[in-house]
Amino acid sequence: MDLFSSLFLQFPWLPAVVLLLIPIIYLIFPSKDETKQYNFPPSPPKLPIIGNLHQLGKLPNQSLWKFSHKYGPVMLLQLGRVPTLVVSSPDMAREVLRTHDLDCCTRPLSRGQKKISYDFSDLAFSPYGEYWREMRKMCVMELFTSKRVQSYWYVREAEVGHLIENIKRDAPTPVEMNDTMFTLTNNVICRIAFGTSHRGNQFEHGELKQVIDDAMTLLSGFSASDFFSPRFGWVIDLLTGLHWRLNRCYKSFDTFFEKVIKEHLDSSRPTPETEDIIDVMLGLAKERSTVVKLTKQHMKAILVVYIYIYSDLNLFFFLKKKLHEI
Repeated sequence: MDLFSSLFLQFPWLPAVVLLLIPIIYLIFPSKDETKQYNFPPSPPKLPIIGNLHQLGKLPNQSLWKFSHKYGPVMLLQLGRVPTLVVSSPDMAREVLRTHDLDCCTRPLSRGQKKISYDFSDLAFSPYGEYWREMRKMCVMELFTSKRVQSYWYVREAEVGHLIENIKRDAPTPVEMNDTMFTLTNNVICRIAFGTSHRGNQFEHGELKQVIDDAMTLLSGFSASDFFSPRFGWVIDLLTGLHWRLNRCYKSFDTFFEKVIKEHLDSSRPTPETEDIIDVMLGLAKERSTVVKLTKQHMKAILVVYIYIYSDLNLFFFLKKKLHEI
């Protein structure tokens, strides 16, 4: 009987310990060939499995800013199993956003973005490619044209005027501008996108503000599924409640969008004086004049993008003009 056989007979638990130590040693002490395979940028010291996740803190932008002073404008972080290149100088940002735009333009495909964007059916989160180009063409040429933006000017003017009158009426009482501004955005979004009968308070889990706040938190936060193996990360997200919050947010959007689209498809619905965004998309789907065949899933994904981006940008410039007139 050789030495190894006698050891295994005397210590039957030894094989399990060896099998457990192998991956741990591999994580802590990577092979020399692996570390010399690429000329990596500078990187802060990292821990096994979690990498540099523990060093980001509550304000990741400030942590990255501090790191850039020590490791330079280009550094490599290991976020779980995902190597992440961090660029923090104007010159390097220009290289990424202009010179190498096609190589860097696709967002990381995270679980939260996939859920809320209806499996990347929108324009903001879908990977760059033929589908993205067709969606962008449709949005630019049909949905969000300058002419269509101007056609909704009366809505923005009426809602901003109503806001200013309320502020004047309540003066000199202090006004909570955060809630007031979001109410304004809420009303404009609902009138332009869903029709005048909706004011954003018919979501299943609270008002539009609450749903958007939840969605922004989920999209900007960290998901274990994005940085670790899907099975292991899914368990962590389930235990932390992230999985439940994501499904709850998605259901709030989906239930409301389904209801509004169904109302627009009702043949007994009065003909509106001005088409809203859903009317335009239903018309495009009926005419089939686009390369991408619009389905309800596409419409809901576009509405999510509209809620986040389209109305807020218009309101910002419009409100800035109006406030100067007071």
